[in-house]
Amino acid sequence: MKLFTAQQVYDADKFTIKKQNISSDELMERAAIQLFNWLHLRMQGAQVKIHLFCGIGNNGGDGLALARHLQEHGYNIEVYVVNYSKKRSKDFLVNLERLKDRKIWPDFLEEGSDWPEISQEEIIVDAIFGIGLNRAPDNWVVQLFEHLHTSKAFILSVDIPSGLFTDAVPERGKAIMSNYTLSFQVPKLVFFLPQTGIYTEQWEVLDIGLDVEFLMNADADFELIGKNEVLPIYIPREKYSHKGTYGHSLIIGGSYGKIGAVQLATKACLKSGSGLVTAFVPKCGYLPLQVNIPEAMVLTDTNEKQLTDIQFDIEPSVIGIGIGMGKAKASVKALEDLLNRIQVPMVLDADALNILAENKALLKKLPAKSVLTPHPKELERLVGSWKDDFEKLEKAKTFSNEYDCILVIKGANTITVYQNKGYVNSTGNPGMATGGTGDVLTGLIAGLMAQGYQPLEASIFGVYLHGCAGDIMLNNTGYQSLLASDVINGIGPAYMDLFKVEEPSQGENAQEN
Repeated sequence: MKLFTAQQVYDADKFTIKKQNISSDELMERAAIQLFNWLHLRMQGAQVKIHLFCGIGNNGGDGLALARHLQEHGYNIEVYVVNYSKKRSKDFLVNLERLKDRKIWPDFLEEGSDWPEISQEEIIVDAIFGIGLNRAPDNWVVQLFEHLHTSKAFILSVDIPSGLFTDAVPERGKAIMSNYTLSFQVPKLVFFLPQTGIYTEQWEVLDIGLDVEFLMNADADFELIGKNEVLPIYIPREKYSHKGTYGHSLIIGGSYGKIGAVQLATKACLKSGSGLVTAFVPKCGYLPLQVNIPEAMVLTDTNEKQLTDIQFDIEPSVIGIGIGMGKAKASVKALEDLLNRIQVPMVLDADALNILAENKALLKKLPAKSVLTPHPKELERLVGSWKDDFEKLEKAKTFSNEYDCILVIKGANTITVYQNKGYVNSTGNPGMATGGTGDVLTGLIAGLMAQGYQPLEASIFGVYLHGCAGDIMLNNTGYQSLLASDVINGIGPAYMDLFKVEEPSQGENAQEN
């Protein structure tokens, strides 16, 4: 699913209005009906008071139109117009008149107004600011936000939480903290970034009938990756195949006390479907790997405790490197020597990334389209510090273009960046915030590349499977007890889930944000 900018959404509105020969008011009515249907399905006429706070632009117009439908169906509503400017949109004024025709008289709130009393058991509909917001709200509006939060009532935002920009991080406290956001047609990138995703606990897309041709043909810088997006990537197994058909992965890493990282990556690589997997470790890792992963082969360095000379007599399809290897001087030299003599596709993680960050000349030696899987601190060492999440993504794009590499930026919604495009993952959960899950991801992506997936496809698909595996296993463990090894055990079920027929639903998005 494409994640459009605010301008692209406006363009989609205009395209739809022209092609379908409808008015902007009719498009707004579609949105209001979808909002009403969502609420009506859940409330079934319940007389819980609904407080609708409407701005004076098109987002406010949506709120006023929703109020009309709620009143027509007997709901207990109170409508407020947040009068933050003298400008009013045409469709806002149209829907304001329709309210008056039905004897619904909104309470106009201005600076110095007394705020309405709202109890914890009531519902707030936030339709104050939409995606067109381009400056911070006035202080008195921010005070209104604080009042709404203090009520502890359930807050439902229309399209986007008010005060939240589509391309910038709001000042702390100057945006609505929404319990649920109903986003028109497509979700917004800000729902998935650490600094802005906190403004809505959950979100759901409402289809308001924007033109399919426009949606399909418009280019987007970011795409949300779910099951529908990864299914075309999946490569089925041929009946007349053998282990050699699916590649030979070489997992390089480990040091004294950190052999477990290599075990996790190696086992994940096998579980992903790599035909053969060899682990290259210091001598101290030989016995643990041979005993715990009988399906894998093991090669060792001459050194007992760390990597000093990476020599092997196999021809790997892909190399995954860095997990648990440390940054000893000899290990740095070993990585440099390896990069000087091979051009095998690579997945680099952990200390391999830290070594690259401290020795930037090595970045030019990476094979084309190498996959780098940094967590936020490792990314910062590679690309430099950033002022906010938007600058972080721009720096990642610049880095990817300069070194022709793929960046898998790990997080609650892992984002894969290649050149000027980003792919936002929709799977995964907070239980995966535990040691070793990154090692599992390295092995998984390497295993997919060994089987013939292109590096970008392997990254997108691997991140999806990794998160899906964690989601499936969460049912057995809960958040606190989910381990990296549990995620490995979920890889098989994650593959099977790709072809599971979903039960019909109301389109709710159950993703953890």
